Amino acid sequence: MIASFSEAKPLIVVAGPSGAGKTTVASRLVDRDKRFSFSISATTRSPRGNEVDGVDYLFLSQDEFATMVSNGDFVEWAEVHGEKYGTPRDQLDSAFRSETSLVLDIDVQGAIQIKNQIEDVTLIFLMPPSVEVLVERLRGRGTEKEEKLIERLQNAREEVVLAKEFDYMLVNEELDRVVAQIKEIITVERETNPKGIDLSSEIRQFQTGLDIVLEDLLE
Repeated sequence: MIASFSEAKPLIVVAGPSGAGKTTVASRLVDRDKRFSFSISATTRSPRGNEVDGVDYLFLSQDEFATMVSNGDFVEWAEVHGEKYGTPRDQLDSAFRSETSLVLDIDVQGAIQIKNQIEDVTLIFLMPPSVEVLVERLRGRGTEKEEKLIERLQNAREEVVLAKEFDYMLVNEELDRVVAQIKEIITVERETNPKGIDLSSEIRQFQTGLDIVLEDLLE
């Protein structure tokens, strides 16, 4: 196991279904508070919109990504929606030297990998306020074909089951509010050290909503 990141500089993982808004939340947290720094993930997918290589993501070819995997350069990596994503190990080293708390915006699979490797980590599962909002956000990207939308919603149904492995679940309905909640969590976390949360009813409700939407899409 990797050594504890540091009690004073906790590692913060923000994860959730595609479309939950985790990148926007993580970026706002880092922009508004200099105690936090953003971990830039590597990916094999193509840039979207105004995304910049080295700022939003490290955009790699399949061969480049495979080489980093072989060299052990990732703390975690996973294949999501047909593309590969990973957290370069040097991102953690850089944050430690700069004495900031590193914020990881990653997929649910990667979050579980991080939890199994690093002692001092706070896992936050981010949910959209409703299934309807999730669908609207995904379609609003303008990059989602119908089959890709269905795939993301099907994956979301599986991902919410893993929410029980996280320390907290937050609903991303209002950006500044959820950012404030994360700051509060990090402060309280130092003293309370939660062991988990019971999300049974929320998970069932969200899955039921996804089932209804998917049934309509698949007809």
